[in-house]
Amino acid sequence: MSNPSEDRDNVPAPPRHATLQAALDLIDQGFTLIDRDLRMVAWNRTFLNLLEFPDSLAFVGAPFEGFIRYNAERGEYGAGNVEEFVRPRIDAARTFEPHCFERVRPDGTIIQIRGVPVPGHGFVTIYSDVTSQRKAELAIQAHAADLEAQVAERTAELQRSSSQLRLITDSVPALIAYFDAERHYRYINRGYHEWFGLDPSHPERISAKAYLGASTYAGIKHNVFRALGGQSVSFEYDVTTKMGKPLVARTTLIPEIRPDGKVAGCFELTFDITEQLRAQAMLVQAQKMEALGQLTGGLAHDFNNILTVVLGNLEALRRERSDSGDVAEFVVPAIEAAQRGAELIRRLLSFARKQPLVVRETETGTVVAEVMRLVRRSIPEDRNLLADEPSSPTWAITDPQLLQSSLLNLILNARDATSTGGHITLRSEVRELHAEAAVALDLEVGTYVAVSVCDDGCGMDEATLARVFEPFFTTKDVGLGTGLGMAMVHGFVKQSGGGIEVRSKPGLGTTVTLWLPACDPPEAGDLAARDFNETRCEPQGLALLVEDDRNVRQVVRRDLLALGYSVLEAENGSEALAILDRTPSIALVLTDMVMPGGIDGRVVATHARQHCRVPRVALMSGYAAGDPNEEDIPVLGKPFTRDQLAAWLRIEPAT
Repeated sequence: MSNPSEDRDNVPAPPRHATLQAALDLIDQGFTLIDRDLRMVAWNRTFLNLLEFPDSLAFVGAPFEGFIRYNAERGEYGAGNVEEFVRPRIDAARTFEPHCFERVRPDGTIIQIRGVPVPGHGFVTIYSDVTSQRKAELAIQAHAADLEAQVAERTAELQRSSSQLRLITDSVPALIAYFDAERHYRYINRGYHEWFGLDPSHPERISAKAYLGASTYAGIKHNVFRALGGQSVSFEYDVTTKMGKPLVARTTLIPEIRPDGKVAGCFELTFDITEQLRAQAMLVQAQKMEALGQLTGGLAHDFNNILTVVLGNLEALRRERSDSGDVAEFVVPAIEAAQRGAELIRRLLSFARKQPLVVRETETGTVVAEVMRLVRRSIPEDRNLLADEPSSPTWAITDPQLLQSSLLNLILNARDATSTGGHITLRSEVRELHAEAAVALDLEVGTYVAVSVCDDGCGMDEATLARVFEPFFTTKDVGLGTGLGMAMVHGFVKQSGGGIEVRSKPGLGTTVTLWLPACDPPEAGDLAARDFNETRCEPQGLALLVEDDRNVRQVVRRDLLALGYSVLEAENGSEALAILDRTPSIALVLTDMVMPGGIDGRVVATHARQHCRVPRVALMSGYAAGDPNEEDIPVLGKPFTRDQLAAWLRIEPAT
């Protein structure tokens, strides 16, 4: 009679290739291995399902061209000649060059394809569905967490010593390792060599304390002990690669529990999450700035209507009582205070990116020179104010007046940050913005004009830098600053289609760089046209005033009458359109931009210009949602005085 234990020992083990295939089929990423003749050696079920290939295409020795041709025939690469799609791809595959790219399938699925050569064997390719990662940050986090758990779980199921396991784990864009209960490494993948220069063939020589550094290891050691106690843990920490590049890593430790309940060791999975965290921070900052912009813009609308009424009536009182001594004592200070309020609102609108811009080709070097002339008397003699002359003209698309105002703000900030002997330097230069820097500034790659203000003053710490663009945030003493300067600069630059970069460290000074879209110099005729003064319009004709606020309407109506216009009034868009359609020969339409009732000032202005051929049309705005310069319709920012209205109309105001 045979021994039962011997019978069990004689039970044949599953074929080795079947075990490997079962393990590969558990991976949620597609996997293929092709030999040097571009024929299939190995694949998994996920590869076929992810790319919707029929089972009949996949067999050992199957030509890789069959998959490419199948894709081309079903329109995966678009419409066209099949051979024109197949041949270039096969030729590229024969080079066996490492590659990583993404392809959008006809159904919208985004597939990331990463391939690396396997010396002496062929080429391994990993196919990943990254659709959700590209849609939302939350999806990225969920996918990363799921991937961490799945890769760690499958790593526990595979035999760490097999060459197939090495092939797979070295192809995964992560650090994968295993250490035993005594914290001795038994396995690491190639990622550890790429990050830290460690030798995967000798894991037993590796010390986490050595390659991470004593301080970093001390900060994460308690997580290692939690994992060895049987608890799965995930944690984040800062590391520096062998090339000196700082990264933020997320590590997941999953304990391997033996049948007796004791922990045999831990599987370790580490990802680089630096870019993910940067994207999250940019998203949070953008949302915060957008919310603040909406708040300040809404406040500006209401306050500008109030200031329009206040200034208009005070100006009228000053004109009517010009010979009264009380005017100089009471009215003039009130007008000046209201004007300061209007300036404060204009700064808020600049931060909210709702101010009207007069954008044109601007030689920024000229603006820098003019700023130097204006500000020199405001800089103490014990400071050094310098400007680096550009080697050639630097032309940008921007509003020159607001650029000048922004540079004045930055120079005065630099003045306050420096002490005796300090240096403040202005610089304007054309620079190329490359991919990494463009992402950080939320700009497209391309050519920009970089206008910088650099000082060697006290600098800022990280906490101050994080809030530097918030409105009303200031480090200056009470009464020495409104906290709107940097917010205004930020809003102006972003509204101009540019970006702003602040580099600063305590004790090492600050450099603020405005990145503005570069352009070619304008034609000589365009430059001459800017200096052309239009012939004055005669102060006569019929004006249509559209404004829902009765008090504002009263003030503006009085100014129009004083400037020689007869005035028709409408309190909403519907009434204005009706008047326009039945009243010929209207010479001027002046309409508020934001009005209730569904028909806003843009609709009225466009109708007046295109359908009624009104020769002069303008919008009034205390706050404009969207682009206030649409269709080149002028925008008069509230509050405005009679003189400012007259200047726009080219009319001599009545005394």
